[in-house]
Amino acid sequence: MRKATVAIVGRPNVGKSTIFNRLVGERISIVEDVPGVTRDRIYAQAEWLTTTFNLIDTGGIEMSDEPLLTKIRHQAEIAIEEADVIIFLVNGKEGITAADEEVAKLLYKSNKPVVLGVNKIDNPEMRETIYEYYSLGFGEPFPISGAHGLGLGDLLDEVVRHFPKHETTEQDEDTIYFSVIGRPNVGKSSLVNALLNEERVIVSDMEGTTRDAIDTKLHAYDQDFVIIDTAGMRKRGKVYESTEKYSVLRALKAIERSDVVLVLLDAETGIREQDKRIAGYAHEAGRAVVIVVNKWDTVTKTDKTMQEFETNIRAHFQYLDYAPIVFLSAKTKKRLHTLIPAIQLASENHSKRVPTNVLNDVIMDAIALNPSPTIKGRKLKVLYCTQVGVKPPRFVVFVNDPELMHFSYKRFLENKIREAFGFVGTPIKIVPRMRQ
Repeated sequence: MRKATVAIVGRPNVGKSTIFNRLVGERISIVEDVPGVTRDRIYAQAEWLTTTFNLIDTGGIEMSDEPLLTKIRHQAEIAIEEADVIIFLVNGKEGITAADEEVAKLLYKSNKPVVLGVNKIDNPEMRETIYEYYSLGFGEPFPISGAHGLGLGDLLDEVVRHFPKHETTEQDEDTIYFSVIGRPNVGKSSLVNALLNEERVIVSDMEGTTRDAIDTKLHAYDQDFVIIDTAGMRKRGKVYESTEKYSVLRALKAIERSDVVLVLLDAETGIREQDKRIAGYAHEAGRAVVIVVNKWDTVTKTDKTMQEFETNIRAHFQYLDYAPIVFLSAKTKKRLHTLIPAIQLASENHSKRVPTNVLNDVIMDAIALNPSPTIKGRKLKVLYCTQVGVKPPRFVVFVNDPELMHFSYKRFLENKIREAFGFVGTPIKIVPRMRQ
């Protein structure tokens, strides 16, 4: 099911980031942050009245020597391209400005639902000032206060009302859906093309469920696959290239629909900070991950080169210690044959279920070998463990008090589960819960 995407658009100093932070950072509704290792706060998941949606902050437009309206237009174009519904934010203390009108002109052309929020209406007396905003042409203006959280419920009710009614059809459970993500110029397109040009691969086109994308069916190694296309990232290349942080929005939508995510690295240029940020999205989304080192043909090698490169990857991506690493060249197709089996293994483990009795034998043996430490005079008692879900595998550990389970002991139990059952390629979630 594709989540709707909401963008907050407006000129500087109207409170976009304040609204964004309040929606994703406080319990107006239950929210979960999605960003990876670097929390740039540009994208998050929010939930309102049981409806989960993606939220984009188009903040960060600052006064500079560049024409202000050009920068506003640039940001608004990106938001319009990505969003299903747009929150157009204005400053209720300043009235309508020329910059507000410029943003409004862009939104008129979008043919997308626009909900007008009049921010900084901090007390009831100010509500009388909102009527001038009807002249912007977006219907009823909603008086809100980002600073105090006033009026956001009514605003969000209107936003959710405009969400697309059609839902994505269920994916075939026997088909492995995977996407390729990575920073620009690491060879994402080359890798996809190399896979599709293999002689043993049967290729056909299929309409995707993400706007402006085409998914591609692929059959290899007696398995059906769908490559989730992130080529839409290139369709508006000039916009995304000049605002690199927005390019991840396309990848995030692909990650949502993937069983397995290929995190592509460039052997020539090495590991960059953006690689870690992009990989973090896949990890936090709970998807299976395969790390793929492309352009391996360009590296001068010794008998230790691959091991040294792998050690370096493990040091930079400690949170992906479960992910297999594949070295290949999309250009020459050397070692390309090692990729599909790695995807299959990661997908299989992503869906793996462990019998409860065997799982508990492993947990109890682990506890006997390494009893939990005493915290503030109290000792954690692990009573029972059961698997409650897959994609990713999720385990509930029933204990006497969840607060006594230190993250290091949770990590210890995770390692023991991996030692016993593998789970190569997939994150696993362990949730301590008090036995009723």
